[in-house]
Amino acid sequence: MSAQRDTTRPNFVVQPARRVAYEVIAAVREDDAYANLLLPTRIQRAALNTADAALATELTYGTLRMQGFYDRVIAEAAGRPVSAIDPAILDVLRLGAHQLLATRVATHAAVNESVELARQVGSRSATGFTNGVLRAIARVSADEWRERILADAGSGDDALATLYSHPVWVVRAFRQALRQEGREQELEELLAADNAAPRVNMVALPGLGGATDELGDADLYSPTGFVLAGGDPHHLMKESQGRLRVQDEGSQLAALALSRARPIVAGERWLDLCAGPGGKAALLAAEALNGGASLVANEVVPARAQLVRAALAAVPADVPVWEMDGTWVGEDQPEVFDRILLDAPCTGLGALRRRPEARWRKLPKDVAELSDLQSALLHAALGALKPGGILAYVTCSPHVAETRGIVATARKAWGDKIEPLDTAAVLQSLAEHPLDLAGDPGSVQLWPHRHGTDAMFITLLQRTEAQARPLGTIR
Repeated sequence: MSAQRDTTRPNFVVQPARRVAYEVIAAVREDDAYANLLLPTRIQRAALNTADAALATELTYGTLRMQGFYDRVIAEAAGRPVSAIDPAILDVLRLGAHQLLATRVATHAAVNESVELARQVGSRSATGFTNGVLRAIARVSADEWRERILADAGSGDDALATLYSHPVWVVRAFRQALRQEGREQELEELLAADNAAPRVNMVALPGLGGATDELGDADLYSPTGFVLAGGDPHHLMKESQGRLRVQDEGSQLAALALSRARPIVAGERWLDLCAGPGGKAALLAAEALNGGASLVANEVVPARAQLVRAALAAVPADVPVWEMDGTWVGEDQPEVFDRILLDAPCTGLGALRRRPEARWRKLPKDVAELSDLQSALLHAALGALKPGGILAYVTCSPHVAETRGIVATARKAWGDKIEPLDTAAVLQSLAEHPLDLAGDPGSVQLWPHRHGTDAMFITLLQRTEAQARPLGTIR
């Protein structure tokens, strides 16, 4: 396909919501952009009204979530593999396919605006190609396309990966994680939940956030969270000076599991070891302020450290932000901290609802590389923990190699110097409604399909005292 663009006609003004969605999808492909960070900026820059902002959001996230499925549909409709299609035009086709197969957008609007997008970003021949492919897709119903594509996909995990638009290796990892809980039969429900738009969940920093009753319904499990009933969450964050902020309920529970595992003793020293971008650090800082403790935040990446500082500005407390390599904290600060949060760098497979492009970026080899780092950080963090102190090991991934495997390795290395706390009991004590948990009570795995949260993994560990077994540990 020629790279010469069609300049024979004046540019048609594509509907703003579609243009924004295309620009974000293209940036995700070209620049490894994060849709959840870029989309709000593009919506604001385009001055979209509420309805257009909602459409742009649906088109962007829906297209990215179902990209794998749409690529199979496009390949069949085009009669060629997607690797043979110009990347910019493929983005247009994916966006068009989503409108045709998963929204109520009229067929003529989806096709015509996609053709005009192709005219602006592709070659002269791209418009006819785009028109032909999308009209071929439109001639077949969404249900018929699912049947066709599934017939080619085979059975088992390959079929599930195709139908729910996840890489096969991710489907298998989810199956293994659910099997650990004896809940393997929930796999399809989990995959479907990954493709559903999440609610806008917010946190009111305790002691700082003010009343939220008129803003939405309280969370089922987090005592500091609520589901926003409507309106612009970013405006609310700005208006409240960051004391009300967007934060998944699972992330809140991960921080609160540490801060509320036992009563705070004034003078305690806390550490958030991998604090970027700062949401959990802000919640911990508010908790520390209310209990008379002090918090230090650490983030090795300078740009993310700046985000941490910005998040902490909402809390009227002096919270130093270090930029050190966390794997050295045990040697640099041995047995210093009473509580440590280790929200370890991970694949992010637990947040695919919010970061749908992550499913296409991550590879199995990433798990091995990250697990080495996770083990090193956990070892270092345990070294920085006082005897009797509590550490929360957290990942936004349910992959067993990043969760239970890391904890098991640490327990083997540290022996009786650490003990698991009853993490399940701690979380149940926070929640107004019972949490449906399964498996070893020393670790908690939250799930989108079961709890409506990101798939956060949380384990509480305690350094042992020499004189006695720590109170509250699993026996």
